[in-house]
Amino acid sequence: MSETMLLALVAFCFVSSITPGPNNMMLLASGANFGFRRTVPHLMGVCFGFAAMVFAVGMGLGSLFAAYPALYDVLRVVAIVYMLWLAWRIATASGFGESGGAARPMSFLEAVAFQWINPKAWAMALGATAAFVTPEAFVAGVVIVTVVFAAINLPCIASWAGFGVVLRRFLDRPWALRAFNVTMAVLLIGSLYPMVEGFGARI
Repeated sequence: MSETMLLALVAFCFVSSITPGPNNMMLLASGANFGFRRTVPHLMGVCFGFAAMVFAVGMGLGSLFAAYPALYDVLRVVAIVYMLWLAWRIATASGFGESGGAARPMSFLEAVAFQWINPKAWAMALGATAAFVTPEAFVAGVVIVTVVFAAINLPCIASWAGFGVVLRRFLDRPWALRAFNVTMAVLLIGSLYPMVEGFGARI
């Protein structure tokens, strides 16, 4: 991979990782509700799960969706239902790690699994492998894209969890925390718009 292409890849990874999306919204809410230390398994699950997705897509999994478009529709339905449930959990959180709708942060394995129904993660993985993996050095290109994405993605998503921790000091009143959690839930639901719009375009 040339230096110019590598720099372009770094820029793509940074912009796509730092911008709002389902992962970042949930990490922000988790940092605010549970603190950074308890959010680390969620954080590492996102990074590891997404890197595994990038590698799998680069090695050919993405071609299944091109060959069988109905699979992507199934993925969309599952993602919508699951993300609505996650939004409900966030909105009904009762306090800083107390009992309630979101009594614990997302686990490592849950975060890994979530990447496979996260529409933004699919878009990022497909976009990166299509743009930066060349047939001439296919396997090496997939490995480079995977490693660069993992290296850049981790600090980007950690900053969202860290920002949630900073907000924590302003959310010590129950009404303030409830308003924050409801806002995060609404934003998470809002991130479903591209999927819903995609259904409308196909109908």
